[in-house]
Amino acid sequence: MVAFRINSREVTFDGDDGTPLLWVIRDALGLTGTKYGCGAGECGACTVHVNGRARKACMMPVSAVAGRSVVTIEGLASSDDVLHPVQEAWLEHDVPQCGYCQAGQIMAAAEFLQRNPNPTDEDIDKDIDVLCRCGTYPRIRKAIHRAAELMGEQE
Repeated sequence: MVAFRINSREVTFDGDDGTPLLWVIRDALGLTGTKYGCGAGECGACTVHVNGRARKACMMPVSAVAGRSVVTIEGLASSDDVLHPVQEAWLEHDVPQCGYCQAGQIMAAAEFLQRNPNPTDEDIDKDIDVLCRCGTYPRIRKAIHRAAELMGEQE
């Protein structure tokens, strides 16, 4: 049995401890915001936070999160009424086209901005490694810069 926190809630998983975290999140816990994209850790659609760090859930066995805290896109906002600044910026800049990668993009950007609160376009291009098949990268960059401004205003 693997016990961990997900979106501030204590959970346990009684299945195979080698099961990828992605499938535990989606199938066992019913949180479907985290997407399956490639299953090889390349596309980033499955990005979640584990103890505050962006991780690809398709490549991480659930045993690796034992005793840790996991945050998915469903748990990023502080409440139903207060979105995370990255989510606000995503809406403001109308970032999604098809939307499939957006949960991974948002999760990667939120963690990235904790490490780099004033990024350049080059920083964003280097560090945000979530694939967008629709090519909305210019809007993603604008939204990350806007989210950095919003986060700065909260301090």
